[in-house]
Amino acid sequence: MPVVTVRALEGISAEKKEELMERITVVMKEVLGKNPEATHVIIEEIAAENWGIRGKTVATIRSGK
Repeated sequence: MPVVTVRALEGISAEKKEELMERITVVMKEVLGKNPEATHVIIEEIAAENWGIRGKTVATIRSGK
């Protein structure tokens, strides 16, 4: 039972999450031969205030400060 976890900034649409899950499942089957029925994909959305790059939060960077 493979489990794939994707961490991304919040704001991904439900449609994009579905597409991502479908594509990851297909790749797991094609590359590793994993059964799609047993493949789990978890998307963890992180708030921009909780994600840092270059010593600043993404929220701060996005605000232009």
